Amino acid sequence: MNKYKKILILGSGALKIGEAGEFDYSGSQAIKALKEEKIKIILVNPNIATFQTSKTLADEVYFLPVNDYFVEKVIEKERPDGIMLSFGGQTALNCGLELDKKGILKKYNVKVLGSPVSSIILTEDREKFAEHLKSIDVPVPPSGCAINLKEAKKVAKKIGFPLMVRAAFALGGQKSGVVNNEKELEETVKGALSISSQVLIEKYLHFFKEIEYEVVRDVFGNTVTVCNMENLDPLGIHTGDSIVVAPSQTLNNEEYHRLREASIKIVQSLNIVGECNVQFALNPHPSPLLKGEGGNPPRLASEPPLKRGISPFPFQGKAGDEVDYFVIEVNARLSRSSALASKATGYPLAYVAAKLALGTSLLEIENKITKVTQSFFEPALDYVVVKMPRWDLTKFADVAPHINSAMKSVGEVMAIGRSFEEALEKAIRMYSGDSESVTDNGFASKKELETFLNVPTPRRIFAIASSLKTGTSIEKIHEITGIDLWFLFRIQNIVNAQENFFKSQVLNKKTILNLKQTGFSDKKIGSLCGKTELEIRKIRKNFGILPSVFAIDTLAGEVPAKTNYLYLTYHGSHHDVSALGRNAIIVLGSGPYHIGSSVEFDWSCVHAGFALKRHKKQSIIVNCNPETVSTDYDMSDRLYFENLSFETVADIFEFEQAGGLIISVGGQRPNNLAKRLSSSGFHILGTKAEDIDRAEDRNKFSTLLDKLGILQPKWQSFISKKEAEKFAGKYGFPVLVRPSYVLSGAAMRVCYSKEQLHNFISKAAVFSPEYPVTISKYIENAKELEFDGVAQKGELMIYGISEHVENAGVHSGDATIVYPTQRVYASTEFQLREISKKIARELSITGPFNIQFLVKNNRPFVIEVNARASRTFPLLSKAMDANFPEIAVDSFFGKAKRHNFIYPKNVVVKSPQFSFSRLLGADPVLRVEMSSTGEAACFGRDYDEALLKSILSTNEFDFKNKNVLLSLGGEVNKAKFLETGNTLISLGYTIFATDTTAEFFKKNGMKCEIVRKAFERTPNVLNIIESKKVSFVVNLSKPETAILNKKSGTKRVVTDGFRVRRATVDSQIPLFTDLQLARAFIKALARHKVEDLEIKSYKEYLENN
Repeated sequence: MNKYKKILILGSGALKIGEAGEFDYSGSQAIKALKEEKIKIILVNPNIATFQTSKTLADEVYFLPVNDYFVEKVIEKERPDGIMLSFGGQTALNCGLELDKKGILKKYNVKVLGSPVSSIILTEDREKFAEHLKSIDVPVPPSGCAINLKEAKKVAKKIGFPLMVRAAFALGGQKSGVVNNEKELEETVKGALSISSQVLIEKYLHFFKEIEYEVVRDVFGNTVTVCNMENLDPLGIHTGDSIVVAPSQTLNNEEYHRLREASIKIVQSLNIVGECNVQFALNPHPSPLLKGEGGNPPRLASEPPLKRGISPFPFQGKAGDEVDYFVIEVNARLSRSSALASKATGYPLAYVAAKLALGTSLLEIENKITKVTQSFFEPALDYVVVKMPRWDLTKFADVAPHINSAMKSVGEVMAIGRSFEEALEKAIRMYSGDSESVTDNGFASKKELETFLNVPTPRRIFAIASSLKTGTSIEKIHEITGIDLWFLFRIQNIVNAQENFFKSQVLNKKTILNLKQTGFSDKKIGSLCGKTELEIRKIRKNFGILPSVFAIDTLAGEVPAKTNYLYLTYHGSHHDVSALGRNAIIVLGSGPYHIGSSVEFDWSCVHAGFALKRHKKQSIIVNCNPETVSTDYDMSDRLYFENLSFETVADIFEFEQAGGLIISVGGQRPNNLAKRLSSSGFHILGTKAEDIDRAEDRNKFSTLLDKLGILQPKWQSFISKKEAEKFAGKYGFPVLVRPSYVLSGAAMRVCYSKEQLHNFISKAAVFSPEYPVTISKYIENAKELEFDGVAQKGELMIYGISEHVENAGVHSGDATIVYPTQRVYASTEFQLREISKKIARELSITGPFNIQFLVKNNRPFVIEVNARASRTFPLLSKAMDANFPEIAVDSFFGKAKRHNFIYPKNVVVKSPQFSFSRLLGADPVLRVEMSSTGEAACFGRDYDEALLKSILSTNEFDFKNKNVLLSLGGEVNKAKFLETGNTLISLGYTIFATDTTAEFFKKNGMKCEIVRKAFERTPNVLNIIESKKVSFVVNLSKPETAILNKKSGTKRVVTDGFRVRRATVDSQIPLFTDLQLARAFIKALARHKVEDLEIKSYKEYLENN
């Protein structure tokens, strides 16, 4: 009998770089495991876009900041028996440690379940942990800890450069880096100490391999290593930014088992209960054993023998040891890699870890794959998994594309194949949908190619293939990159296959099968021989070359697998499953998380899949993102871990003989397939492909609006700078420039002058050469509103209108959004509703849709329509207690019913989460182009309370610090902020202001302290920020202050405002760059003290409605 009745789980909050969807997946798994034990679950997590915070999962959900103050309030109210800290990343762990440190857990008799707090603290304290590992005879790099720059310099002198500097208690390698001299040491240590009280300084192990083991242990000491993974990149590139391969391919038997034994030894010594991640640095050269031994895949006949190098390292982990390794990190919690490891092996680590935390034995937990064995086993894989990160660095001007030990990726894909080549090529296609093969060459010159080969960037893998193609030797590439020869030979196989086919142009059965087994897509094969993708598809099918459908079996066939978890491969001659037939509906997921398409679309996919059961249909989910709940194999009747391309979707549809496709819940990527899938005869549920095109093509949509008599901003398509300048001359600046087809504001920019327009057009035009670029009149000081709805045969079934706090000009993904609207006339809402009804009828919409409006002087202008689910679907669904994706599925079958709108008594506010501190060089200012990585939302009895909670969920404030910095550009901003400044003074704040701002305030009778500008002598504004003398900063720039773009790229004029903003985010101080939001926040502070904020669960708010 389980002794725990109520358990508190802490989530990870808004998605951010270093802490993304993998923890949403882990937390959801944990909740499912606990529900099986009939335990009441209390969840604290303000991420409204996730499945984890759906009301059907936890018993009580609190949309509140995950910090010790709010969590203590929840504990005081709910009185849980236990708390789990391991499922919400570093955010949850740090919060739990603070609760323990302050005696709050002891005060309320709350037991920490899973690994002991003492073990967690030990692994987080770099210095103590290094000593612990030495005490159990496990090697660590020469290292030392410091709490200030003086100590750091002493440690550096003792160890010698180069060094790796890491911040303690940080996630995703934040503020870490390799330093080669004292100047770099000072910069990196200064950054690390801005987010942590301690830094670890250790010897940098240049070109060592990075290996990970995921380990589980129960309270009885039973321990297994579940997954062993290796980075393709050597040490120095964060695991989150490296291509990762599972199982490891280049370890010999001795290396594999020595590292496995060390992992188990460490986990046992810490008394871990649950899951633990151990990361190793392995010297690639000292072992005399040949690589490839120990169960690695057979080498290809065409592959030259591997060569061994001479170790360049003057020190070893243990004297005389054949395996030279060091432990570099241990996470006594579910790690970023745990989701990948779970999906790679079919072993649900978080589910098992939650059961173990209750005291269950590994021998008692069922293996979810075989259904007949238990979880006390180590998976054996007969396939290869490749994880590839997804970056969005090109969205940020002046951000260096270099990748290093500080993570910058925003998402990832996972590909499964029967060979490394097949899996790698799949991953390349999954990554963005823009590349077909690792052999794609986008390098302008030999010099550019050499640069991208020598410097680690997201394009390095392509530079490797292109360098091999142009004759650079494998040995030379190995010398430059440190990447293992085994991987380079495999990439060479892909290059050779392409070159041989390109020369022969022979399209016979043998050639096509070889190319498919090497991982090439139909589209890539066609591009090499002058044929279309459909022509190659037809030829391939005529030869009978079709992918086999294989199941993930975990035990490599030793025990029969009973699973619905599938992948496609051309290394097979049979299928592991039979077709489901016309009763099955395929739901296309959203692919890798990236800026503009994140967890909110996965939420819609999951609920769409669930809703199919109501119509007695079977669900098949196709997705390639290991971080998501949709790719958990018990969320659908079948899961294909595959690419969202026409070829793959068509192959799956034809094999399954499915009854239809849902493409409208996974964001823009599946929506982009509408035309091709429809024209090839695949049945799409919902809005027709031609109507989707009428909504997305700006020319067609503009004609539609004119026909309906609906206002839109003045606009024009153009293909020359002269036409654009003529438009701007006629209608005046500012103007908005963007391509015809656009997602998440890609390549959009507001231009305030002829020079800015001229400089920007070239950049915008190269994104989509097939379509003209559009220019429209930018309406200043307008309000932006979102209309989300579901229609059935053109008739509106349900809708919600939400309001942006910021004025138009901030991308909807970056805007603070409130529901219900607070500052909108009833007559305006009536106009929006009538316009939306007209558009839905004209487009014959069946299913989800979103319309974005600008409103000025009570006149609505339509700026965009998306005939799909939007980012705000989870927000509105949870706020209105009406599941929009489920209603959309009802509409597909003609079963949707009209929803009677009831004005809610509560307010919910969504705040964006930014990761600017990770992106050195990025200007942290809001624009029309999206830059946020996540969101949080909170409920309140009124707008001010909900806004305050929401902002506290995405920022860390020190309200004991009663100082604030105001730097306001432009006379209008100063005048509009005057009343708000007086409010701050009434709240007891001391205002620091830069020169012209201070002069204006004093002239108007407001007290403030004047500070020098950033470029003036110290003490200046930067000193105030970096010493954390202020609790938050308001920096408002004039709108015409923009980035100047040149033909060679982008270059910023480094203004004082930029330096202030950059210093603020680098110092982890909350920053406001929008006038409306800053005023609203300070007003909320004046109306509500933090201690007076309501502590109510989601269900309590719904009951109040």
